[in-house]
Amino acid sequence: MPNSELARGESTPRTNRASGSSIEPPVLRIANCSGFYGDRVAAAREMVDGGPIDVLTGDWLAELTMLLLGKAVLSGRPGYARTFLTQMEQVLPTCTERGIRIVSNAGGLDPAGCAAAVAELARRAGVSPVIAHVTGDDLLPRLPGLLKDGHRFANSDTGETLAEADVTPLTAHAYLGGLPIAKALAAGADVVITGRVTDAALVVGPGLWRFGWEGDDLDALAGAVVAGHVIECGCQATGGNFSFFHEVPDLAHAGFPIAELAADGSAVITKHPGTGGLVSVGTVTAQLLYEIGSARYLNPDVTARFDTIALEQAGPDRVRVSGVRGESPPADLKVALNYAGGYRNSMILALEGLDIAAKAELAEQAIWARVDGGKDSFDLVDVDLVGADPALLRISVLDRDKAKVGRAFSAAVVETGLASYPGFYALTPPGDASTYGVYWPTAVPAGLVSTQVVIDGEPVWAGPARVGPGPADPGGQPPGTPDPPSIPLRRGRRPLRRPRRPLHMRRRCASRSARSPEPVPATRAATPTSASGCAPTPSTPGSSAT
Repeated sequence: MPNSELARGESTPRTNRASGSSIEPPVLRIANCSGFYGDRVAAAREMVDGGPIDVLTGDWLAELTMLLLGKAVLSGRPGYARTFLTQMEQVLPTCTERGIRIVSNAGGLDPAGCAAAVAELARRAGVSPVIAHVTGDDLLPRLPGLLKDGHRFANSDTGETLAEADVTPLTAHAYLGGLPIAKALAAGADVVITGRVTDAALVVGPGLWRFGWEGDDLDALAGAVVAGHVIECGCQATGGNFSFFHEVPDLAHAGFPIAELAADGSAVITKHPGTGGLVSVGTVTAQLLYEIGSARYLNPDVTARFDTIALEQAGPDRVRVSGVRGESPPADLKVALNYAGGYRNSMILALEGLDIAAKAELAEQAIWARVDGGKDSFDLVDVDLVGADPALLRISVLDRDKAKVGRAFSAAVVETGLASYPGFYALTPPGDASTYGVYWPTAVPAGLVSTQVVIDGEPVWAGPARVGPGPADPGGQPPGTPDPPSIPLRRGRRPLRRPRRPLHMRRRCASRSARSPEPVPATRAATPTSASGCAPTPSTPGSSAT
């Protein structure tokens, strides 16, 4: 069915069961209740009880999370975010009653299993929401065939191909766009559970559903991507981790963000009244510059031009985001692979007083002298010296040999306790090795990825991973392999080489904007600069959305 039919036909929100109202508001109020797996559990209840919302979303998946879920599956535990179920216990009956849709990527590696768990919660609560899940992002079973067909899965950072690396991925997931989410909502779903979609797709999908955007509505799609990017990290949009934290009132009780999305893709970022935190041009700009590369922000559905964003303080804790221009999406979808890299161990020593650098050098010399083969015997050694008085010296070793980096290494450090720098003391006890994973960013032609929406065990729609590309744009990316066609289906029942730096050793940081005085008139957001966050910034032009 054409996307326009989503909004003008099936997408009309059902009557609010509490009030009997069937009038559509002029905006779609999309609330965030999670920025990562482990975020505030009470946030879902706070967003549902704190004021009117239309859609409750949350992001549970980072590159590291996919790896951890992969290890969980290997050990017989669920492959989805289990804290999401706790939140659903608290809000599912209320959301069902009020007609609040829930869109979540908490399905992780097992969207079907997560959907089944939510269905069981609903049964116990005595409610009957329509629960959909989205499949198609998991490429692990397809990797051998794709490699045989000539897809190299080159690392976006290094250019090395998967075959050259000679590794076996533990997880491999393509980043889907918002179209499958929109189709699930159009099919009547109250709850939509996905695996790996872009963070912004959690907003783009409901926008496609409500407003019926087509693939050539590039500016509206770009606006939705920007709104999704702003709220995806939860309280980082409402004053969390903000450089000018002294301006933020009651940060300890910061409210989670809401995007009031309009039909033209513009949005107002806000939060519920009476909650702590701050929504200002400064806090929104800080989040805009988080985890991006160039001004062209690549998403499956559109390339959003971050150098066209206009921000305006529209009232207390209300920032209007408008003017976003969009270009054609890239030909490829980003793919996140993770593989087991080997084993690691770390010891941290404290150094005080004078001559910190010399003491650190002496500590290293003493340690390597007690290790068979010395420093060069390990596949990788990472040494960090931070601070001044006291300074912390962290020595991390990685190797495919567990015994080498286990207690043999930590014991060697302890053995230097009376034959090292003055004032020696360690902050970590001697411990054994632990496994580590390596993140491998890559891409696949979008046309090779197809998705399904499943309700009650039956597929109700099958089609591409994203809304169809718009017309060619001089500044956009060239079209690639044509996306597979949409297929409406029968509706279901309603009731080892040298190891790469592992994920844990990649520092989190975010560019922060210069402070702007309040109130702020409508201004163009500064052109984003490269920033490294949870995931490495791809080396290709533009930044790939996560």
